[in-house]
Amino acid sequence: MFNKILLASDGSNNSLRACDRAIEMAKCKVDSIIEVVYVIDLNTSKQEALHHMDADAIQIEREQRMQLTVEKIKAAGVNSNTTILHGEPGPTLVKYANDQDFDLVVIGSRGLNSLQEMVLGSVSHKVAKRVQCPVMIVK
Repeated sequence: MFNKILLASDGSNNSLRACDRAIEMAKCKVDSIIEVVYVIDLNTSKQEALHHMDADAIQIEREQRMQLTVEKIKAAGVNSNTTILHGEPGPTLVKYANDQDFDLVVIGSRGLNSLQEMVLGSVSHKVAKRVQCPVMIVK
């Protein structure tokens, strides 16, 4: 079915549920791979820098957000890799997914920043509208 699956993840509960679905989809085909993609929003990055003032602490916090996702995939015995991108999450995910020719994008319906989502629209909606492959939005 799907060989190359992009899992958009930010460490939120919805992205962890999306991880479970991505694992299910990957297990349908023996040589499937899940690429976990985390987009560092430049606005959030600036806020983190002002709040923490320590690049190492920021990096550790980001790694902790992704740790459970990576552990779940590893425990399921599914091949995976992790990519960290920088930019506005919606357009960055769309460009990456289209450029890398994924078979499926799996994304949670809501991420960590609910306020931005209300004002600007959800990342999942932007991705679903513009990605050129099937998109699974997980509640």
